[in-house]
Amino acid sequence: MSEPSSLVLALRAVWAIVLRDLRIALRRKSDSTAALFFFLIVASLFPIGVGPEPQLLRVIAPGIVWVAALLASMLSLGRVFADDYSDGTLEQLLLSAHPLPLLLSGKILAHWLSSGLLLSVIAPVLALQFDLSLAATFELVLTLLLGTPLLSLVGAIGAALTVGVRGASVLVSILVLPLYVPVLIFGVLAIDASNAGISTAAQLSLLAAMLAAGLFLAPLAAAAALRISIE
Repeated sequence: MSEPSSLVLALRAVWAIVLRDLRIALRRKSDSTAALFFFLIVASLFPIGVGPEPQLLRVIAPGIVWVAALLASMLSLGRVFADDYSDGTLEQLLLSAHPLPLLLSGKILAHWLSSGLLLSVIAPVLALQFDLSLAATFELVLTLLLGTPLLSLVGAIGAALTVGVRGASVLVSILVLPLYVPVLIFGVLAIDASNAGISTAAQLSLLAAMLAAGLFLAPLAAAAALRISIE
């Protein structure tokens, strides 16, 4: 029987990292729960504050939900590499025979599954509060499914740059928030276009293009940032 190829071994290592990080997230449910509750509370307070006018709620819904999702996804960014740095796992990843960017892709995927995906799943519940139509709700979920992975990818670069630094959570927010703005803009514009009955192909295509670029470039940048931070 032939030995598994190096690519197969690398993919197994990535899958093992994803499963490990998801198990850790399940054992430490407070991080995911905090992000979900933050998302729900922030998005739910605005209808109470601005009043029950349906037309107004439909207008402000895209921006509010997207800003709430963006801020919620940032809550756990500081811990993407912090625990691995503390227990020495990060050094083992750096010394691994497998490509570091590929291994970091597993950690980024696990972060998205435990944060961004949950926010996308809960979004239709919030859409009911803002009286969004079925089409607009669909666009909201679709933009979140395209945009939240990009938030995790970009956030991983900031987390890598600040690993081992005191007050890393605050520094990560300062570093990545300006980079999140294009995702926020196109996510909101897609839902606004759906509300207006206009095609959302342009906005969704731009989000998909940014995601494709992020999938390729972000792990490379995070790997380079980690090497700089550790050294």
